[in-house]
Amino acid sequence: MQPIDYQYWGLIDYRLAWDKQEQYFHSAIEAKAQGEEPANVLIFCEHPHVLTLGRNGDTHNLLYSETFLQEQGVSLYRTNRGGDVTYHGPGQIVGYPIFDLEQFGLGLKQYIYLMEEAIIRLLNSYGLTGERLEGATGVWLDKDKPARARKICAIGVRSSRFVTMHGFALNVNTDLSYFRLINPCGFVDKGVTSLQQELGQEVDMEDCRERLQTYFLQLFVPKG
Repeated sequence: MQPIDYQYWGLIDYRLAWDKQEQYFHSAIEAKAQGEEPANVLIFCEHPHVLTLGRNGDTHNLLYSETFLQEQGVSLYRTNRGGDVTYHGPGQIVGYPIFDLEQFGLGLKQYIYLMEEAIIRLLNSYGLTGERLEGATGVWLDKDKPARARKICAIGVRSSRFVTMHGFALNVNTDLSYFRLINPCGFVDKGVTSLQQELGQEVDMEDCRERLQTYFLQLFVPKG
């Protein structure tokens, strides 16, 4: 049974963070192949402006050319995670849990459910009601009001041999104008929001990360 190692990477280039994730991910798979228990790592970070497209993502959800995106200082990466297209940028908490789900007694669906639950508990600590939307991963507000439903947290993961990588992106103090470059997560009829927009004031990022780390450690307990 391996405890969770929490790491904060600060503002980091997406490609560099992806490469570092891959190192942890493949090391964990190799350890399992040798009959060892790999370390469980929970990484929080922020990225410069970037769009990422999931392995089954539809390029039609990119509303502008790569040339235009480059001119706006926005990078584009086609990734090996699930989900469609999303935006990462300063003011988000991007989370990369690299967990051996067998140590937690979890399947992939349960894992995503608990990740959503951590976000929901965090939002509740700010007086907001986060919800799940059937058929769509992530966390939403006002999901039952079609004209007002808006997404505050996107989720897209990869797993192999019950080891996970990639994860979630929670909008905290995010500049939401960048979502106009895409149909977020493939949706054309729903909006996006942030903690800052919902609360009407900037949110202390360090405090938010600490709260979210606490909820993750409460929910993800390796079975001993």
